[in-house]
Amino acid sequence: MKVLSVNIGKREKIQWKNKTVETGIYKKPVDAPIFLDTENVINDHVVDQKHHGGKDMAVYAFTKNHYAHFQELYPDLEFYNGIFGENLTVSNLFETGVCIGDVFKIGDAIIQVAQPRFPCFKLGIVFGTQKIVKQYLHTSYCGFYFRVLQKGNVQKGDEIILIEKAKNSMSVADIYSLYSTNRENKKMINDALALEFLAEQCKTNFRRKLL
Repeated sequence: MKVLSVNIGKREKIQWKNKTVETGIYKKPVDAPIFLDTENVINDHVVDQKHHGGKDMAVYAFTKNHYAHFQELYPDLEFYNGIFGENLTVSNLFETGVCIGDVFKIGDAIIQVAQPRFPCFKLGIVFGTQKIVKQYLHTSYCGFYFRVLQKGNVQKGDEIILIEKAKNSMSVADIYSLYSTNRENKKMINDALALEFLAEQCKTNFRRKLL
C-alpha cells in the first residue's frame, strides 16, 4: 500500500443549473509534500464544509486500482490522479478489507478511518454527466475519509502502514452499502450506530433511517 500522488485543489467556480457554484473538487497532483492538519489539508480549498473537511473528513483517499472500472465506463474521458476529488491517490487499499476505526501511519501523519465518501452532483460535473453519481454509489469503490490523529507531512511514495486494526468494527464497504443495497437493513444500521469511531454525520443519517 503506497501513496501514488498527493493532490490539492483551488477554489473554482462552475455552472450548475443556471447557477454559479464554488467547489474545490478539481484536485491535481503536486510535487511537494502536503500537510495533513486536524480538520483539512493545508492549502487545499474546501468550499462545502458541511460535507467535506472537519475532524471526521479531514483527508480523502481513493484507490487507483478502482480507476480501471470507471475508465471502462468513460473511455473518452482523460483520467488523472485526483479526478475523484481525493487528496491521496493510493494503491492496494480496499474498502472491503479496511474497517471504520483502522489506524494508519503515512509519512509523518497518523490517520484513522472515519467514513466512506458519498458522491454528489459535483462529481457529475467533473465527469460531464450525472450518471456517474449512481454508478459510483452502486459499487464499493467509495474511498476513505480520515480523521487526523497526528498531524504531519505526506508525500508521493510514502508507504501506508496499518498500525492498529479496529476491533468489532464494520468494513467501509459495508457502511457504504447502507446507502444503496442495504439501505433498508435495520440490523446493519444498528450495528453501524454502535461503532465508536464512525463519523457522527453518518450516525445522524442512520438515525433518520430508523425513524
